[in-house]
Amino acid sequence: MSLNLTDLVKRPGIGRVGKPVRVRSNFFEVTSFPTQNIHHYDVTIDPADSPPALCRKIWKTFEDMDGQGVLKGIKTIYDGRKNVFSPKLLQLGEEGALAFDVELQEGATATKRTGNSFKIRIKKAGEVNMEELRRFLNGQSACTSNCLTAIMVLDVLIRHMPTMMYSTVGRSFFTPQDSRPLPNGAEVWQGFYQSARPTAGKMMINIDVSATAFYESGPLPEIVAKILGRRSIDELRRGIPEKELKKLEKTLKALRIQVIHRGEAKRKYKVTGLTPTAVERTMFKKQEGEEQSVAAYFQKQYNRRLAYPFLPCVIVKSSIFLPMEVCEVIPGQRHMKKLNEKQTAEMIKFTCQKPNVRANKISQGLQLLQYKNNPYLQQFGLNVKPEMALINARVLPVPQISYHASSQEATFAPQGGAWNLRGKKVAQGAVLGSWSVVNFANQVPLPAIQRFIRELCQTFIDTGLNVVNRSPPITQADPQGNIDHTLKEAWLKAGNAVKANPQLIFCILPNTGVPLYAEIKRISDTVIGIPTQCVQSKHIADAKKQYCANVCLKVNMKLGGMNLFLSPSQIPFIAQRPTILFGADVTHPAPGDMNRPSVAALTASMDARASRYASAIRVQANRTEIIADLANMVKELLKNFYQSCGQKPERILFYRDGVSEGQFKAILENEVAAIRAACLSLDATYRPSITFVVVQKRHHARFFPVDQRDADRTGNCQPGTVVDTDIVHPFEFDFYLQSHAGLQGTSRPTHYHVLHDDNHFTPDTLQELTYRLCYIFGRATRAVSIVPAAYYADLVATRARFHRRGENWSDTDAASESIDSEAQMASFAVVKPELQKVMYFM
Repeated sequence: MSLNLTDLVKRPGIGRVGKPVRVRSNFFEVTSFPTQNIHHYDVTIDPADSPPALCRKIWKTFEDMDGQGVLKGIKTIYDGRKNVFSPKLLQLGEEGALAFDVELQEGATATKRTGNSFKIRIKKAGEVNMEELRRFLNGQSACTSNCLTAIMVLDVLIRHMPTMMYSTVGRSFFTPQDSRPLPNGAEVWQGFYQSARPTAGKMMINIDVSATAFYESGPLPEIVAKILGRRSIDELRRGIPEKELKKLEKTLKALRIQVIHRGEAKRKYKVTGLTPTAVERTMFKKQEGEEQSVAAYFQKQYNRRLAYPFLPCVIVKSSIFLPMEVCEVIPGQRHMKKLNEKQTAEMIKFTCQKPNVRANKISQGLQLLQYKNNPYLQQFGLNVKPEMALINARVLPVPQISYHASSQEATFAPQGGAWNLRGKKVAQGAVLGSWSVVNFANQVPLPAIQRFIRELCQTFIDTGLNVVNRSPPITQADPQGNIDHTLKEAWLKAGNAVKANPQLIFCILPNTGVPLYAEIKRISDTVIGIPTQCVQSKHIADAKKQYCANVCLKVNMKLGGMNLFLSPSQIPFIAQRPTILFGADVTHPAPGDMNRPSVAALTASMDARASRYASAIRVQANRTEIIADLANMVKELLKNFYQSCGQKPERILFYRDGVSEGQFKAILENEVAAIRAACLSLDATYRPSITFVVVQKRHHARFFPVDQRDADRTGNCQPGTVVDTDIVHPFEFDFYLQSHAGLQGTSRPTHYHVLHDDNHFTPDTLQELTYRLCYIFGRATRAVSIVPAAYYADLVATRARFHRRGENWSDTDAASESIDSEAQMASFAVVKPELQKVMYFM
């Protein structure tokens, strides 16, 4: 009898296709874990709402006193919130519940309000059956809530010691050793991620290096100068401009500081604001009722002449004013806001490491994470192998891709996951007749633009586009002006020049600034309904062939052409019967933004070659993961498919990006049902077979070639490396595929997990189809890291962010203040229907 192990799909075997290779992966095998039941206790600490770090301190103090006798000789582990797990029964008396008083040493707590005494209440919550976890790993039992708790026990266990020693963020630990400065008062800390993962027949610990941004610590005035991008505090002598003061206040508001003017008592505060005036001009009323400036008060009270009287005061509590120079930023505070461009670039430099460097770092992390001589692990009976797992992988054969028959070597198998367009013509070139150019970069002279357009047209023609009009009208425009008016004018010029419906507006931008780009896209996508192609002015002066060719690939797709394809024999699943590919993604606003909505995007193939796609967008409530209006979106795109092919798809292959494991069940129940409903609403007898695959890039599995012969030139595994044993789910249908060639750093394989399958895919057929599709992402001449349907959905969702009216793009961290979510959603304009059918988002 087949056990009902899962609501998802059971693995139908393992793949055989491809060349077997051995790779190392950053999973460390658990050679033994507790066999006995683990005792689970519920813990409450009063006063309530103490942060996890403080709760851990309190528990540690309690533990150091042997838990007043209860913990004598017993190593319990604590998750910093409500749960304590113990390998042995705690003696909690008749009731199975006891309360204890704990005093923290002076200065150990961050806050004055709570004082130093706490009450811990412990009561038995149940037992965790570790045997059931063993059965689950061996495919003999479903993943019950007890199994999830058993995995959580192991997670809390491996985390217990590091959380006491390092700064903890989610599943990672960070240390200030090897930290590097980032621009604008931030710094990047190196850290390690760890997680207990169930795999086929055993538990593994997944360990990876990670990095995150913290605020720099130290004297506040110096940090203020850095935040504002000044070389020194002296540059602020004339005061801080109002706009920058606002920005500074926003940054500082989250920070905790300590004061240094009162000797040893370094009291700690949270910044609540800044005074609009400098210290020497900030007045306050003393008890006697007379007014005095903060500077004069500090002179008199502490005999401190202020060195920076021109800086504003920091406000703490509700109305305590402190001069900045008596404040220090406390170390170890995480930078929650989105990093700016300069910071991001520096961060990438820091985190980007060659595979062998990363592998060595991970092995060093094993020491830091205290797997050896850890009394907690010993008492629980957890042992972890100190070497990275050696696992079996396969390198799938390279597909044959096809360009236009008139190309040199029209059909070929690209080596190393990348190729170029020399001697190639696109499979179907569009006709470019009615278009015009808008120059927003006033520093570029007209002759240079004309020369660039000539060069570009020549590349277009060489690459197989039919350019009817080689001298489009050129408009000079003010980037600060009325973009709406400018683009409409350009549209008219294009149409009048050749008396035909305009097809494209070509825009030359002065720089990479977002606001202008965003406005151009909003107007062209939602107001006019015409594709636009933006280029940066720096590329105009020397029109490189390669650059022009890349622009050509984008333009051809925007105009409805097709760049390349896989022959029907390469993609039997799609070619044999009418089949539609869907890609779906939901993107969420930046962390901390609780106002802006989430955006759901759906893309779907429109032909038997799965190379042209149409798209649909919806905005939905902030941070909702399930696509609310999926049924109608699917319906829209199924109709488009029918109009474009004259057939109804008999099969649906749906790639869904951006879902974490915890949501699989909800997604399966909601979204597969929505796809079914969409089909039935078109025709009561229409029941195509559906396969639903989740695509994940945000995970910590990495692969390292064992043999240099199996590596590509960046030291990564070769494109087409697939893993469906050893580190995958005990019995569900999932696999890792690294489909792209590495460019820099360590490649991240994509994880594919099948939630539903009516099409009876074997591992080989799904892995090969997915890999081959990665070769026909329209705007690249290389295999991409994620299946194109999902990639396109991601591009569409990203583009949709620009369709909001009245968005403040120049200030990236401006939260959209106070507009309610209804109004937020209504402020998104809809893409014109004629564009939804073409790939305007490329």
